[in-house]
Amino acid sequence: MSSNPQSVAVRAIQPSDEAQWRQLWLGYQDFYEVTLSEEVTRSTFHRFLDPDEPVFSAVAVQGDQLLGFVNSVVHRSTWAVTDYCYLEDLYVSPATRGAGTGKLLIEWVQRFARQRQCAKLYWHTHKTNKRAQKLYNWVARQSGFIEYRMTV
Repeated sequence: MSSNPQSVAVRAIQPSDEAQWRQLWLGYQDFYEVTLSEEVTRSTFHRFLDPDEPVFSAVAVQGDQLLGFVNSVVHRSTWAVTDYCYLEDLYVSPATRGAGTGKLLIEWVQRFARQRQCAKLYWHTHKTNKRAQKLYNWVARQSGFIEYRMTV
């Protein structure tokens, strides 16, 4: 299915989206070559629906078909008075990539972060994800930071 950005709507995730979201979520995991447990998947989806959680999701929809999702986390920072918004996951189904859906999802998070008066919206991607980087370089600027991880 090809997507026409004019007919794609982006909205907050709803309980009825779970089955289609899970299929996209599995595609996202395949892309990054990871496998998350059913417990993590179930917990993640339910967090999106809990108004007391700082985790949010929006979906791109065309008709009754979910084309992609964007997940974000709002958190405190020692560098600002207001919160930061971290765009944690962005995924568009392979059949609809390159048609503007990813940009629409990022713009949804940008509006969301502005509404919450976040001081910053940021994200990262893997250095090999060149396709996504083309979009990211178009809509944002690179910070120059390199991520380090330590086992806990």
